[in-house]
Parts: sequence; C-alpha cells; structure tokens
Amino acid sequence: MGATRRATRAHIGAVALAAALCAGPALRPGAETPWASLGLLTALYLVCELPGRCPSFGGSAPLGAGSFFPLLLAAAFLLPPPAAALVAIPGSLAGRVDEPPVTARRIWRAAELAVAVWAAAWAHTLLGGPAPGGPPALPYALLPVCAAALAFSAVLAALDGSILLVAERLPARRAWRGLLPRSLAPHLVHGLAGLMMAVLWNSRYGPLAALFVLLPMYISCWVFAQYHREQAAHRATIRALVQAVDLKDTYTRGHSERVGRASVLIARELGMDRHRVDVLRFAGILHDVGKLGVPTRVLRKDGPLTPGERRVIELHPEYGHEIVRGIGFLGEARAAILHHHERLDGSGYPYGLSGRGIPECARVVAVADAFDAMTSTRSYRRARPVPAAVEELKRCAGTQFDPRMVRALARGLERYGWCAAVTSDDAPPVPPPREEAPGGTGAAAVPAPGRPPEGEAPR
Repeated sequence: MGATRRATRAHIGAVALAAALCAGPALRPGAETPWASLGLLTALYLVCELPGRCPSFGGSAPLGAGSFFPLLLAAAFLLPPPAAALVAIPGSLAGRVDEPPVTARRIWRAAELAVAVWAAAWAHTLLGGPAPGGPPALPYALLPVCAAALAFSAVLAALDGSILLVAERLPARRAWRGLLPRSLAPHLVHGLAGLMMAVLWNSRYGPLAALFVLLPMYISCWVFAQYHREQAAHRATIRALVQAVDLKDTYTRGHSERVGRASVLIARELGMDRHRVDVLRFAGILHDVGKLGVPTRVLRKDGPLTPGERRVIELHPEYGHEIVRGIGFLGEARAAILHHHERLDGSGYPYGLSGRGIPECARVVAVADAFDAMTSTRSYRRARPVPAAVEELKRCAGTQFDPRMVRALARGLERYGWCAAVTSDDAPPVPPPREEAPGGTGAAAVPAPGRPPEGEAPR
C-alpha cells in the first residue's frame, strides 16, 4: 500500500511538472502573453468552478466538472498554448473535491487539464487555426477545432487511465477501456461551443457576448447536478432499508444484493430498457424489506415454526409493500415486492395469483430469489452448485416459475457466470438435519427447521 501511495504521488508530481513546463513559457519576460484575455478567461473559469463547492448548487456532484470545458477550449482557440494552459489552473485548484486526499486530487485535476488545454491549443495551431486573437473563419475553422477537441479528449483519457493504472492498480486493458470512446462525442460538442465563444469573443460585441454561450452550459450543469443529487438520495434510501433488513435477519445477509444482481441479469437477457433494468435492480434488492415487520424472535427462532409463525412470515410481502408504498421512484418494483412469492400455478402467497396475473417484474424476482436461495451458503446448509440450481428451476418452470424468466437466467449465467462464493454469515456452514417442505424434492432452497424461507423452495 505504501509503495502504491508513493507511486501515485510520483505520478501526480510528474504530470504537475509537465503542466508547469507547458504553461511556463507564458510567464517568461518578453513572451507577449495577452494578459487581458488570459486574466478574463481565467477569472471566468474560476467563477464557474466555485459554485460547485456550495451544497445548494452542487449537491453530490461537482457543478463545474466537465460542463465548462467549452470555456477551456475557447481559451485554446484564443490564446497561445502556454497561456491557454494557465487558464485551467486556478479554477481546478479551487473546485470541489468530494473524496480525500483533497489536495492531491486538486493538483491532479489542475495538472491534467492544463496539459490537455495546451495539447488542444497546439493541435488547433498546427492544423491551421487562426492566430491567437484573430477571428475564426467559418467553415475553415471546423477542422482545427475538431482536431483540438480530439487532442483534448485523448490527453484527458490517457491521463485518467494512467492514474487508474497507478493508484488503483487496475490492469492496463481495464484502466483505459472505454475512456476515449465515451468522452469523444461530448468533447467534440464542447469544442463547437468553444468555437462559438471564440467567434463572439472577437466580434464587435466583445467578450460579454461570449457569456451567452456559457449561460446555457451553466444551466444544464446545474440541472445535471440536481439529477445526480436525486439519484444519490435514491441510493441512500435503498441502502438504509437493506442494511436494516440485514441487521434484523442475519441468516440472509447479502441475499438482497445478490437477488438484485440476478434480477438485472434476467432483465438484460429479456432485452428490457435501462429504466426497467434499474427498477428490477431495486425490486431484487428490496424484495425482503417486509421482514422489518416480522418479529425478530420469529425470524431468528432456532426450532420449528408453528403454523401461526409461518403465517406471520408469509405476511412479509404485504409489509414490504406498505413500507415502500410512498417511495415513488420505485415504480413497478413495488408490485414485485408484493408478489414475488406468487406461483404460476396459483399456489403462492399473499393473493394466490397465477399465470400472467402475476406482474412480470415479480416473476423475474421470484426466479432470482429462488436461484440465490439455492446457491448461497447458509449457516444451516450448504449451497447447491449453479448448474444443479438451474436444473431445479427448469424442472419447476411452468408450475412455480415463468419458463421465460428461467431461460433468461440460464442464458445470462452461461454468458457471464455467477459468483456463488459469498456467504451470508460468519459461522461455519455445517448443515444440520432438516425437514422437507410438503411435496418437496430436497432442493437446497428449502430452509432448515424453523428457518424463514429466504427464497421459495421449488416444489
């Protein structure tokens, strides 16, 4: 760990030195640096970054991160490369950082942006862009502008991947995978917006007119920050509910997260859109939240359950539905929480729904729930192998489970595999003798005597 920290500090120092070498010539005597334009552009970028440090603006996402790159690219079109590199430094050093080490992250951000803007300015100049201070001539300016945006994106992707390689010890193919393709299109748009700023900056209306380009970017950034803030609140809500269930029912610790993962696997194989995949993830994670309404003495009872206690446990889908009823962003996940113990033949609970009367999301979670119940090690029994669990699901398809969901899970497992090594508790998994469920087949999903069913046992 110490070696990793030293390597990370050395890497940040090397990039910071490169940034100093890029920007240094602008500070030399006789460099003919356009200080008026440089000072104004630097001040504008600093002003754009500062609101991100205010919680009422930035929330959980820095307000200025990425959304004011048009201003930096406009600097690359308006200033010599060394002067353009200076524009990014004060704003980046003053911008918001959410995770420690704060100082190192700010230095890294300032250094990589300075190098990227310098590279963009040089690409713009080498491909025949107008001289600094000269008016861009459309449409001939589009080629150097696109080249500058490409250079800017490539340098950022290269440096972001390098810090992941050094600090996170990621393999090289993972550190850089997808960085440039994901960022290239947005940076090309930023380059065109920067060109508009540069045109207005050198027009007869002056720098003030260029702010009209910046204003929409600022508003869109604020809206984007609010979206991230809302998403963070959603995740915090889900996390708090799951932690409460895990604390109450130690026998199924980690089960909820795995059911959410299996539900996503099924949803993706079914070709559901991204929104429904997210809904299925929430449904899988929260499917057992109703256990908060079941007395702890019943959940943790060591002996066999009485019929009355069994009926109490079978109320947990209804308790869960009541708990999440007012959480609007869950959408159809609420129906999955209520109906994930229904069976295709109508023998499930709480309402005995059958066939297509069971909501699709509930049929997905039912398969994911039973699969994890069979493949997870509990303190009272060992896990079944994944192939055996899939075969058991296929055997029960059409009576207990929707065959379409079972086939989707099987395809997903063949494609991506499954990590079944996660245990639910710290006790050694020594399986005691257990009873079969009425009509049972000996499936590993059947709980030991007195244990609440964390997944419906195939029957």
